[in-house]
Amino acid sequence: MSDIVISVRNLTKRFGNFTAVNDISFDVYRGEIFGFLGANGAGKTTAMRMLSGLSYPTSGSGTVAGFDIMREGEMIKRHIGYMSQRFSLYNNLTVAENITLFAGIYGLSKQTTEERRDQLLAQLKFSSERDTLVGALPLGWKQKLAFAIAGVHSPEVVFLDEPTGGVDPVTRRQFWEMIYEAAEGGTTIFVTTHYMDEAEYCSRVSIMVDGEVRALNTPTRLKQQFNAGSMDEVFRSLARDAIRGELLI
Repeated sequence: MSDIVISVRNLTKRFGNFTAVNDISFDVYRGEIFGFLGANGAGKTTAMRMLSGLSYPTSGSGTVAGFDIMREGEMIKRHIGYMSQRFSLYNNLTVAENITLFAGIYGLSKQTTEERRDQLLAQLKFSSERDTLVGALPLGWKQKLAFAIAGVHSPEVVFLDEPTGGVDPVTRRQFWEMIYEAAEGGTTIFVTTHYMDEAEYCSRVSIMVDGEVRALNTPTRLKQQFNAGSMDEVFRSLARDAIRGELLI
């Protein structure tokens, strides 16, 4: 795991007089599961939007999958996958139609789309649900399908924005098994989560407070550094002094 897939140097985003992201720097490597944590208002969503080509920095520099975040936002979008808790799928389309739609958006040919659609349906054991409206699926099934679709074009990086919010513990475990499988195949996973137990599953964890990265290391080393028994304790020790945002329980 030596290839750098995401590189950020002194990245800053201001909205008027408010600095949402303040001079952050880090690297993320191929096949790494990189946890990006922070309380509400810490700046993690703003940072993720810049990295995924949805927003431009005020200053600083960075590359994602080899493309410059200041100049090549459209190329970044083609080479990443993105899954949001708020919106990922079209409920009024079937499972197969959702896969076909997003494969087309990512530029896959008709033949490749059909091949990938059948592969995903078999992988998820959804073949019997191919003509089911996504709106009729249980939440956990929707989340697994959304993650699979985010990787339908074999991107180098998949951004996951609180992907397991609201799902039951069994489904969360199954979801993380999919994440591990993708990472083992060489896909870099960049994930935000509110569940501190999930931070334990990450290769490394970054914790943002008030727009700054205040800690970055493996879960084991962070717990040692903060003399903590869990990542929840590490997070609380950092977030309790936050000026903005709120501490998530």
